[in-house]
Amino acid sequence: MMKMAEASAPTRRPTDIGFALSIIFILCVFFLPMPPVAIDLGLAFSIGLSVLILMVSLWIQKPLEFSSFPTILLVATILRLSLNIATTRLILSHGAEGTAAAGYIISGFSRLVMSGDFVIGLTVFSIIVIVNFLVITKGATRIAEVGARFTLDAIPGKQMAIDADLSAGLIDDRQAQDRRRELEEESAFFGSMDGASKFVRGDAIAGLIILAVNVFGGIVIGVTRHGMTLANAADVYTKLSVGDGLVSQIPALIVSLAAGLLVSKGGTRGSAEQNIVRQLGGYPNAIFVASILMFVLALMPGLPMAPFGALGLTMAFIARKVSGETKKREADTQMRRAEEEKRALQENKTSLAEALRPAGVELLLGKQLWTRFLVSQEELTHRVGKMRRNFAKLYGFIIPDIRMADDLQVKPKGYQIRIHGTTIISDELRLGQHMIVVGNGRMPDLPGEEARDPAFGIRAIWIADALVEEARRQNFNPIDPMSVLLTHLGEILRNHLSQLLSYKDVRQLFEKLDPEYRKLLDEIVPNFISNSALQSILKLLLGERVSIRNLEMILEAVAEVAPFARRPEAIVEHVRVRIASQICGELAVDGVLSVLRLGSRWDLFFHEHLKRDAKGDIIGLDADPAQIERFSQDAIAAVQKYSDQGEIFAIVTTPDARPFVRLIVGRLYPAQPVLSHLEIACGVQLRSLGTIS
Repeated sequence: MMKMAEASAPTRRPTDIGFALSIIFILCVFFLPMPPVAIDLGLAFSIGLSVLILMVSLWIQKPLEFSSFPTILLVATILRLSLNIATTRLILSHGAEGTAAAGYIISGFSRLVMSGDFVIGLTVFSIIVIVNFLVITKGATRIAEVGARFTLDAIPGKQMAIDADLSAGLIDDRQAQDRRRELEEESAFFGSMDGASKFVRGDAIAGLIILAVNVFGGIVIGVTRHGMTLANAADVYTKLSVGDGLVSQIPALIVSLAAGLLVSKGGTRGSAEQNIVRQLGGYPNAIFVASILMFVLALMPGLPMAPFGALGLTMAFIARKVSGETKKREADTQMRRAEEEKRALQENKTSLAEALRPAGVELLLGKQLWTRFLVSQEELTHRVGKMRRNFAKLYGFIIPDIRMADDLQVKPKGYQIRIHGTTIISDELRLGQHMIVVGNGRMPDLPGEEARDPAFGIRAIWIADALVEEARRQNFNPIDPMSVLLTHLGEILRNHLSQLLSYKDVRQLFEKLDPEYRKLLDEIVPNFISNSALQSILKLLLGERVSIRNLEMILEAVAEVAPFARRPEAIVEHVRVRIASQICGELAVDGVLSVLRLGSRWDLFFHEHLKRDAKGDIIGLDADPAQIERFSQDAIAAVQKYSDQGEIFAIVTTPDARPFVRLIVGRLYPAQPVLSHLEIACGVQLRSLGTIS
């Protein structure tokens, strides 16, 4: 167990430990006294780190490439504050020893910037703090706030665009995941930058307070503890305090500039210099006008001619060069466009052939319906994708992509469902209303318009959206228009499963078989049956909503009967007997299968009128059309009666007559299952509803 725990524990890299120790060291600087040498090293590291942050901000292509900036900003701010506290401790404790008491970097900055006069140092320090606090940090903070707000507001629209591209097949699942992850990182980054910019403002305020503490505290300590005169103490401690403030605020100014560059980049890509040079230098006329202005200023009396004249000549030269490059680039673009047009003309025939190829399944919406569903397009896309996954689990193959689009030829509130370019059904929805399916039950005590459920033809009523809660209180289940549409789409797909199974789908199913069943397939194809005949068998099964997910069992059944039967219809009847458990299991409710039998009259009718060949095989039904029409009327009446009662049942007949009974009943009730006596699996409990007579 110890070994397993050690193996499962995450490995620690040296960089992890080093980073943790560095943070601990920074925290220790707050409390432990530091020698001047260590302070110099820390201040130099702070300046170097700020310059590195600025350079990275200049060269990144997009803001997300520096997504760790808020964390780095926090660490850099804490480092500067810890060094400020350490230098404050040295200034107050050893300031009487001279300007080098807090280290040589602070002493060097005080001499370099202040020129020996602390008034100059205070002025420069005040200007740096004002520029950092009021100009750079305030602007960067505002940009970060607006960027975070706009990024969060744009997330739903961008997610819908990703889902639409995924549904249209423009991107795959991996690309969709990458784009969603980038969207999440972008929102998190701008949200973090909104808060991280407050670190810089707080650092500037802390710098002012620390300067005041160092100056007044140092003067008091110098006069009272070290016996210094007031003027001498003010001179020494002010120089040290201002030098310390400059060493801290210059890196803070650099990091603020980096933050401003990062958030102001926005949605542009490319490094800062590429964007600036490309956009400022992309308009030669603007540069030429600016050069003319420089020449005018050079000729003005009282102004120096040399700087304005030199700048004007430089701008004129740049404008001429940029203009030449722009013309050359436009010529190259025109040439490339002409080549693309020529290539497009050559591929015109191919593109026309692609345009003539119809989509497998199309859902075309009217303008008002499309506009209504566009708001919830993500939900619609998700539910359509879920429907396709459920169909794959239920029926054993993947139905084609469902292309959704608006069509001006469809009624504004209507929709069309097409399969392979053929319109299967057209209907309309009522926007702003919900449907209640009542069948033969009681009607809700609510105002509404009676209608028929488009999927099953059951009696229903449309009610206003405002009455939905009242309908639920009356124990009804209102259905929203999108659910009505998707239910109808699902029922249409179930009724046309055989048309959706292509030869390509069948080949893919065979390729996924285990090696043993691949050998079985090689034995029966093409010796006893062809691939197209196998596809016909699968289509016949799907035509009666029998799942082909147990493809191995279906192949075994085909292998048993293929040497003796050639007609796919005869093979299908044998296959149905072999998978009887699956068929009955899908129709049974709580283990009970409700059946509707043929009366003795119709059993005898089919038995007498079945036509057989010389071998005794059934080849057709030779009966009077009037008799077939009477059976059709009796069957429709019986099916309608029990369907209105909400019963789920199967019609049971003899094995020989089953295909013909199914053919007659299926014309009006394509979803009605018809079983033979041999397809009643062992152990299934039957409940007889009656007979067709």
